[in-house]
Amino acid sequence: MGLFVTFEGPEGSGKTTQVRLLYASLVKEGLSVVRSREPGGTCIGEQVRAVLHDLGNQGMLPITEALLYSAARAQHVSEVIGPALERDAIVLCDRFAESTFAYQGYGHGLDLEALERITRFATGGLRPDLVVYLDLDVDIGLQRKLQDRREGKGEWNRMDQQSVSFHRRVREGYLTMARQEVDRWLIVDASRSVEEMHESVRARVLSLHALRVRRPHVTCSGGRPEPQ
Repeated sequence: MGLFVTFEGPEGSGKTTQVRLLYASLVKEGLSVVRSREPGGTCIGEQVRAVLHDLGNQGMLPITEALLYSAARAQHVSEVIGPALERDAIVLCDRFAESTFAYQGYGHGLDLEALERITRFATGGLRPDLVVYLDLDVDIGLQRKLQDRREGKGEWNRMDQQSVSFHRRVREGYLTMARQEVDRWLIVDASRSVEEMHESVRARVLSLHALRVRRPHVTCSGGRPEPQ
């Protein structure tokens, strides 16, 4: 089985940059790597992304958000992530299910157990081997996003326009999840330089990959490798 690494963080934390840098570094190592994002990653997922992020959809309910994100995720896992892991690739994904728990769960206050059931149904129980969380003060992150918007870089979407208090709940949700599973999460201080963050993430991922290569595959009764 391959290695599944996801990147999470509040707005403006630099996830996309870190995914890009790690992808380039791992490819240089001669490794098989797939890079993707959520929502998106597939033709259908990108269409769902457009609906979710459309500034005109201000009336969208939190439960609608959760279901749309999960629908795009189901397509993503079946079409991209699952097949890549089956061929022993390293999958790097800019956001995954932890975003739904953070934004729709902790941010909007939806029931976390219900979101867990929906997520398990959408993903078939697939979970990241490592969640890289880029932690940043909410005010700093939003300022970065606004600056990028003024300079015509990146995107400013419907989720970015949520209140500061909402984004603070999201950040606290991420930190709560990270404290609950310290072995599966890597917290990176996103106020550090891009290069320093990259080196921390790269070292952890290469270490995990080395362990995975040495570890024999474990199969379920049906003969399909199980996510570890």
